[in-house]
Amino acid sequence: MTVIATESLSKRYPRVTALDRLSMDIGPGVTGLVGANGAGKSTLIKILLGLSPTTEGRAAVLGLDVATSGGEIRERVGYMPEHDCLPPDVSATEFVVHMARMSGLPPAAARERTADTLRHVGLYEERYRPIGGYSTGMKQRVKLAQALVHDPQLVFLDEPTNGLDPVGRDEMLGLIRRVHTDFGISVLVTSHLLGELERTCDHVVVIDGGKLLRSSSTTDFTQTTTTLAVEVTDSDEHPDGTGALRKALQGRGVATQDDGGGLPGAGHTVLLEAESEETYDLVRDVVADLGLGLVRMEQRRHHIAEVFRSNDEQGAQGEPDAGGATASEHAAARAGTAAAAEKTQTAAAEQMGGGRDAR
Repeated sequence: MTVIATESLSKRYPRVTALDRLSMDIGPGVTGLVGANGAGKSTLIKILLGLSPTTEGRAAVLGLDVATSGGEIRERVGYMPEHDCLPPDVSATEFVVHMARMSGLPPAAARERTADTLRHVGLYEERYRPIGGYSTGMKQRVKLAQALVHDPQLVFLDEPTNGLDPVGRDEMLGLIRRVHTDFGISVLVTSHLLGELERTCDHVVVIDGGKLLRSSSTTDFTQTTTTLAVEVTDSDEHPDGTGALRKALQGRGVATQDDGGGLPGAGHTVLLEAESEETYDLVRDVVADLGLGLVRMEQRRHHIAEVFRSNDEQGAQGEPDAGGATASEHAAARAGTAAAAEKTQTAAAEQMGGGRDAR
C-alpha cells in the first residue's frame, strides 16, 4: 500500500525552484522527511494537502489526487504546523473540541475524542487551563492533539520538536512513535535534526534543493561499517587522551581518521578501520598502556548526514561553480550545517535545563 506518491513533482516560483522533479513512494509507518531549511519540505506538505498547486508533475495522498481531491485529503489527514498558531485565551479542551467539530465530528463525539486525545498526549490534567499559560512543550502537544482528534489515516508533523529541551524532545519523539504503534496512523514528520529521524522513523526521505537525494529504510541508512569508533577519557599524564591515543595508534602502524567525517562529536572520537579481530585487541592494549579509561569501542554506523556529501561526491567532484566551490564542497557544507544546527539546538536546550515544563 502506498500512502504518498509523487511523480516528477515540481514547484517553481519566479526566482526559486522549491521542488524539482521529485518522485517518491511512501508506505505506511513513520517516515522522516529530512533536509536543511529551505530544502522544500514545507512546500511539499502544502502541495500534499492540496493547498498549493504544482507547476508540473503529479502527487497522490491515500490514493487521492492532490490536484482534484484536496478537500477529501484534508478530511483524512491531520496536520501539525511548525509555527505557534494557538489562541492564548482558550483552553486546550475548547480548542481541540473546536478543531474536531471543524473536521466534521458531532458535539458529543468531539468532546469524547478530545478527552481521549489529550490524555494520550499527556495534557489531560491541564486541559482546562488557558493555552497562553502553557510551556512550549505543552503547546506542541496541543498542536499534536488537534492533528489527531478526528482519527486521521495519516498525519503531517512539521518540525514537531522545535523549541523543546532534550527531555521534551525525547517525549515528543516517543509520542510520534506511539501514534503509529498504538493507533495505526501513518506519520510523515519533517526535521532538519538528523539524529531525531534516525531514532524515530522506519523510512527516511532526504531532499536537498527540492531534489530527491535518497529514499530508503532507516536500517539501510544506519547499517554498520568496518570503521571502529573509540572514545577514551583524559588523564593527568595525558590531558588530551584522544590525541594521545591517535598518536600511539599511528606509532603502531594503524591509520586513523582525524576529523571523523565532520559528524557531531567526532572531535572526541578516534576512527580507524578494523581490518581484523586483532585490531580490537591492539586498541585495548594501547589504551591500557596509556592509562586511559575506555568509554566505548564500537563499530560505527552510517549517519543520514553522510548522504548530503556522498551524493555529490559521486558526481562532478572537481567542477567548481561560479563562486569557485565544487559540488561536493557544497554538499559537505550542507551536511555540516545540518549537524551544527542539531548540535547548537541541543546545547541551547540543555542550557535552559529544567526551566521548561516538558509536558
